Amino acid sequence: MATCLVVGLPFLWVLLSAFKAPEQLNDPGAIVFRPTLENWREVVDGDVLGSAGHSIVVAVVTVGLALLVGTPGAYAISRFGAGGSATRFGILLSQVMPPAVLVVPLFLVAFDLGARDTYQAIIVAHLTFVVPVVTWFLIGFFDAVPRSYEEQAMIDGYGRFGAFGFVLSWNDLFYALILAGGNTETLPVSIAGFNTFRGVELGAMCAAILVSVVPVMVACFFVQRRLVRGLSGGGLKY
Repeated sequence: MATCLVVGLPFLWVLLSAFKAPEQLNDPGAIVFRPTLENWREVVDGDVLGSAGHSIVVAVVTVGLALLVGTPGAYAISRFGAGGSATRFGILLSQVMPPAVLVVPLFLVAFDLGARDTYQAIIVAHLTFVVPVVTWFLIGFFDAVPRSYEEQAMIDGYGRFGAFGFVLSWNDLFYALILAGGNTETLPVSIAGFNTFRGVELGAMCAAILVSVVPVMVACFFVQRRLVRGLSGGGLKY
């Protein structure tokens, strides 16, 4: 019960704040209030939904490329020991490296190629941290799966780690903030835009956060259910 409260209260607060008027936000504990859709009008007028579309494009393409690159690499490392044991840990070096180290070279290359404010620049930046993570998880996945179960297990693995890679790309703010512009502004950048010089537009920000969080939660819920059904089939399915 205590865990549910700790996890659920922030979501409840965001949900309620998304329907409160500015003056009502001064009382975060108020549960009974007159709801308003003004915050949602700001979300629509601010083209947050368009930014969500940009995020979907970037995340889907990033995950597709990450699986395309990471699967053969993970398979070679797991099944044939390619590169030795050091390779298993070497692929995670990009996670140790601060993003600020990579963002300047990526920005300069994108600027020289005229690729700033394009999907390609953001996707390449996202691949620098999504590919190593997806590859690392797929190595462990192939290690645990018998060869006779590979084909069907690989499909389940794609769903599991593809969803994880999607969330990583969907939530990225740092690279998108530097490389994206008005034409490719992603959802995290759009949400951050509600922190203005006049202060934080808290109600509109909470509404935009719901736009970001709810679809991912629903998608992960259905992916999780499919994986449970698939893996519970065991040898009968495979």
